[in-house]
Amino acid sequence: MYEQAAWKLDGIMNGETPEAVSASLRSRASAFAAARQSPNPDMTAAEFAEILSEIEGIMEEAAKVGGHASLTYAEDTQSEEASARKTKTDQMESEIFNQMVFFDLWWKRTIDDANAARLASSAGDLAEYLIHKRRMAKYALSEAEEKIINVLDVTGASALVKLYDTITNSYTYDVTMDGSPKTLGREELSVYFRSPVPEHREGSYKALLSKYAGSRNVLGEIYHNRVLNYYNEHVLMRKYDSPISVMNAGSNIDDSTVSSLLDVCRERVPVFHRYFVKKASMVGASRMRRYDLYAPVGKSERRYEYGDAVRLVLDTWKGFSDRLGGYAGRVFSQDHIHSTVRRGKMSGAFCSTISPRITPFVLINYTGESRDLFTLAHELGHAVHSMAAGSKSILVQHAPLPLAETASTFSEMLLYDVISGEMGQGEETTVLAGKIDDLYATIPRQAFFTMFEAKAHQKLVDGATAGQVSDIYADTLNEQFADSVEVSGDFASEWLAIPHFYHSPFYCYSYSFGNLLAASLFQRYKKEGADFVESYTGILAAGGSQKPESLLGGYGLDIGSANFWREGFDYVESLVDRFYEIG
Repeated sequence: MYEQAAWKLDGIMNGETPEAVSASLRSRASAFAAARQSPNPDMTAAEFAEILSEIEGIMEEAAKVGGHASLTYAEDTQSEEASARKTKTDQMESEIFNQMVFFDLWWKRTIDDANAARLASSAGDLAEYLIHKRRMAKYALSEAEEKIINVLDVTGASALVKLYDTITNSYTYDVTMDGSPKTLGREELSVYFRSPVPEHREGSYKALLSKYAGSRNVLGEIYHNRVLNYYNEHVLMRKYDSPISVMNAGSNIDDSTVSSLLDVCRERVPVFHRYFVKKASMVGASRMRRYDLYAPVGKSERRYEYGDAVRLVLDTWKGFSDRLGGYAGRVFSQDHIHSTVRRGKMSGAFCSTISPRITPFVLINYTGESRDLFTLAHELGHAVHSMAAGSKSILVQHAPLPLAETASTFSEMLLYDVISGEMGQGEETTVLAGKIDDLYATIPRQAFFTMFEAKAHQKLVDGATAGQVSDIYADTLNEQFADSVEVSGDFASEWLAIPHFYHSPFYCYSYSFGNLLAASLFQRYKKEGADFVESYTGILAAGGSQKPESLLGGYGLDIGSANFWREGFDYVESLVDRFYEIG
């Protein structure tokens, strides 16, 4: 029933052409801009609701055109036609938003506090969103400056990211495996990172890292200009306290909460050192090499046919909640998943939510490994999160970035709980090692990525070279692993191969946040059982309509406390204890 295939994008446009929708958008935006003299601080709640409704309508139409172009590009990043169309669409969106920016600035800085509070209180689920915009007013520029930034972003930051993607997604890697020469794409190459053969692991990493190191001048220059663009706009012009504060403020989360999270990740990383020491002995090494970090333990990992993987993940969700399981099933019933491996296709995996009215789209590169099974669960968790918040406005459907990883990670934990209960000890050892490997990759690794970014941004603003950035990355790796893992010098270039550094500066801590939060929620589920489902669904259904500290505080979760994050690490430690027990 479930077979790997490309997604079907026809339903996004509802039979209309991108050109027709773009023309309609330009007309609606022009009409909105023509009413720029009408915002009246004394307007009625009904009049304000009408304005918000028109903004929502324009945003949904823009999301359809932009989403269709982005997904088409993701299918084949080497397609000149798809690339040109994405650029054209980005340009159109910039023009549309420039016509609407006056209202955003009016709301942030012109309307008086009393009327702003009155109108916000009448806006239902949009109340906190509107209040947050008022808080962000201190970072807003003049209308002319905002328009210039919107226009230049198409050929500035966005163009830099697109250039990075175009270059790196064209890479192929020449390797020799068991005496046979192969030319592989990145997804195919990454399969060997988890090979039971040490030479495969070392050879695949060297092929990846040497390719990126060979392009260090170009990719380093792209990153340098990405960082400078980010710093010039956000710190020099908008006056954010620091580059990471941009991400925090945009996610409506306190700097202190993120600092607490990162501090605890640094404090508790030794639990993974303990794991790596034990794992080294189980893979026959005196000390773990970085090449061997994801080496399988015990027998070869089970492989999962695509159809079996889909059924397993859907059954896991349905076992937790029929309602949420039904959401996950819609991704497949509507052919909104692209699961095949193709040259030129965007690497990795993602879930794209275009609007509350459209079932999310999922991209994965499925090769049958157990990690692909968990990747499928992860991305479907994102889709479930979006659909749970489907009653919300497009303005607040998306959870802020730190919360956006919660459902995806919780989905993986649910799946592991189901799988582990059906395994013998030998298989459990193998799968548990893989699970702890993934927790390493998504908690301390991502936290230390963020710590690296903070240092790299500072040094690049001061004029650092790409070589010096590599030194910073190497130092960060040494701090992260201490004496538990031997890190060879070629990993100093690994930062060039991390797309998030280019796409979304400081996004990486969201994975640490989401994993530790999900661990806390999962522990609560294990204690409360079915009674927990309603609370969990409520957290997802909120989308981005509440400040994270307030939303989670309403469910007894104090994310500003270091002890909260330590509780998440307690879950990790329990898995490491189990690994020692059965290994």
